[in-house]
Amino acid sequence: MAAAALVATAPAAEARPGGHCTTPRLAAGWYGDNQARLQQLIDQYGACNPYRPSRTKPVAVFDWDNTVVKNDVGDAQMYWLLRNGKIRQPAAGDWTTTSRYLTPAAAKALADACGALARPGAPLPTGTPAGAGCADELAAVYGTAATRSGAAAFTGWDHRTIEPAYAWLPQLMQGWTAREVRGFAAAARAENLAAPIGATQKVGTGTTTGWVRYYDQQKDLIGGLQKAGFDVWISSASPQPVVEVWAKGVGVGADHVIGIRNTTTPGGKFTAHLKGCGSVRDGADTMITYVDGKRCWINQEIFGVRGAAAEKVQPAARRQVFAAGDSDTDVSFLRDATALRLVVNRNKNELMCRAYDNSDGKWVVNPMFIEPKKQKSSPYPCSTTGYVDHDGTPGPVRRGDTSVIPDQTDSVF
Repeated sequence: MAAAALVATAPAAEARPGGHCTTPRLAAGWYGDNQARLQQLIDQYGACNPYRPSRTKPVAVFDWDNTVVKNDVGDAQMYWLLRNGKIRQPAAGDWTTTSRYLTPAAAKALADACGALARPGAPLPTGTPAGAGCADELAAVYGTAATRSGAAAFTGWDHRTIEPAYAWLPQLMQGWTAREVRGFAAAARAENLAAPIGATQKVGTGTTTGWVRYYDQQKDLIGGLQKAGFDVWISSASPQPVVEVWAKGVGVGADHVIGIRNTTTPGGKFTAHLKGCGSVRDGADTMITYVDGKRCWINQEIFGVRGAAAEKVQPAARRQVFAAGDSDTDVSFLRDATALRLVVNRNKNELMCRAYDNSDGKWVVNPMFIEPKKQKSSPYPCSTTGYVDHDGTPGPVRRGDTSVIPDQTDSVF
């Protein structure tokens, strides 16, 4: 019945005029009938059976971190920057200039740990013993959204359009050019791919994850979609130049990557401010490729929707046919996909509530391809706290018709 639902959502097939056409076949390695569902998507919408109501190609959009790769390339980049001393002392030693959401407690903790180590604008020696305390404080604020003493590091943000810690990584790259950051990303990529699965690395005085791997199944799926005529994009809450470097490994070019984007100086150096989307102006720093922000950036960059309209759900003909993600940060652009939505199960509440509810039959759930999580022992709290509102308040997860999704049992692991 679920497979039949996919067919029912697609428009009538059109005959390809003349010539031989071979539809790409996906490799094995998927859970249950997921390979068959994905193959059916390719068969229905691919070049051998074209879907062309308003665009040249049907669109497929993938999240990146923990969707196409195992682990997070943004984290890998942050740790590389710290180990190699590439984060600069902020203007006047004032860390609030790096994020409008940084709390006074966090700004003071960073100033205390890092202030004496370098002049404003100069790189901090976070890869040396003298800079270990600074590295530890930066890693704590970035990784836990708290200082080493436990004080909240960020405050006052919209939980559906931005995550301050995610945004802080590109903001900390101020003073470098996109070309330089791509060089940093290439170095971090080489290290993390060479490291064995399970490897750790020392950052400051702490230990962090030290490896990343491409998922073979996702690489094969992306390649199959491209060969079948899909327009494949990446939408990520990691920095734009970092994802550009990693995306080459699955055959996706920089012009098809949508990451967090910095504003730049006339000389091309990154500032600590970010480009906006929709009604959000450049430098406002209130919307990145995160939850509803991903919808806006996809609508703007892929479908050419401008202004506040980019923040809204578009008509079916101006939306992606397929989407893949792993986190609550992906729910909006996944819900916008018109034919099929692939979810990599990392036990994220809102996403798994929607995927398991599967109210329209278009959701497909797959365990993580490397080191999959065990079954979640308790139901997802869909009816009570599975949704996080703009102000951070938890509440029930609701379907499009506003009905509440009941609690869901974890069944794909």
